Amino acid sequence: MFISYVIVTAVTIAANAGIAVADLAKAGFVLANSAEAGVPQSWLPWLAALKGAGAAGLLLGLLGAPVLGVAAATGLVLFYVGAVSAHVRARVYRSMAFPGAYLALAVASLVLAAAR
Repeated sequence: MFISYVIVTAVTIAANAGIAVADLAKAGFVLANSAEAGVPQSWLPWLAALKGAGAAGLLLGLLGAPVLGVAAATGLVLFYVGAVSAHVRARVYRSMAFPGAYLALAVASLVLAAAR
């Protein structure tokens, strides 16, 4: 179970760190997806900070602060529930797989961190 926790959490860290960088760089796909979902471009740095904080908290959880790991995973789950909700509200279903995949990673990280 520990190996699964480490692998899933490492993938979640990498995914969130990567998308945080893409948000900060204002990558084209980020701008297009945000516009479709009705998220103002001015929010991107704040959203990137939340994703980066989640990735950092998960890393600290892996390095020996399990409470921080659980808290970070919980925060990411809530964040991505909000992202999925924004897509549903805007009726943007074709790109729902992206926040859905991040949500699935966050949920898996949370479940494995809590079971640890």
